[in-house]
Amino acid sequence: MKPLVLYRRILRYFGPQGWWPILEKRKGEWTPVYKKRPRLTSGQMFEIAVGAILTQNAAWKNAAKALINLKKSRLLKPDALNKVKQKRLADLIRPSGYYNQKAKKLKAFSNWLKRDYLGDLKVFFRNELAQCRNELLGLYGLGPETSDSILLYAGGKPIFVVDTYTKRWLKVFHKQFSNYDEYQNWFETRLPKKPSLYNEYHALIVAWAKLYRKHPRLARRLLKYKIKVDSSEKRFKI
Repeated sequence: MKPLVLYRRILRYFGPQGWWPILEKRKGEWTPVYKKRPRLTSGQMFEIAVGAILTQNAAWKNAAKALINLKKSRLLKPDALNKVKQKRLADLIRPSGYYNQKAKKLKAFSNWLKRDYLGDLKVFFRNELAQCRNELLGLYGLGPETSDSILLYAGGKPIFVVDTYTKRWLKVFHKQFSNYDEYQNWFETRLPKKPSLYNEYHALIVAWAKLYRKHPRLARRLLKYKIKVDSSEKRFKI
């Protein structure tokens, strides 16, 4: 099992995923847009971080509804989240589930960002990966998956995100580990340390896992299908 070969296979099948989606106005309505973005603004970084918290124990479509509510209410900014009442915040993010807990997490996150980094994630991400991760893990309600999602998708840090989909992927190859770090280490020791690769790979695993849930035979065949790797693969920037 060669991770890069498998990556190329699912990339050819699904195509680039354009993660993490950012809200854009389309036909007068806010909607998550998937596309490659060479650079992110501080506001987009913050939106991704908020989205990572909202998607805890929630389907993305429901987290997106909560995110859109915040956008419409002009609360998708650290200063605004700091000032808004927690009850109002909870009401706005209700579609994401566990809204009271998540409102508390969002308040803690925005307060920390404002207090320690002037409300600017760009300033925070200037720190080394290990320091960034330790700080995020020290915040209320942020576990490894959420913290690593923020680090990878908002900060462009070279860290592989592990979630239920990742574990489902490895289970097909009879690879199961006892904890998060072991799953993460399996990928990071077998792949180049490139944020763009980690970003796309994880997004593709999610796409594959959703296919597997509905059509397991097709998903399994996809991984066994041999493709010829040639110079055209260079466009994947591996």
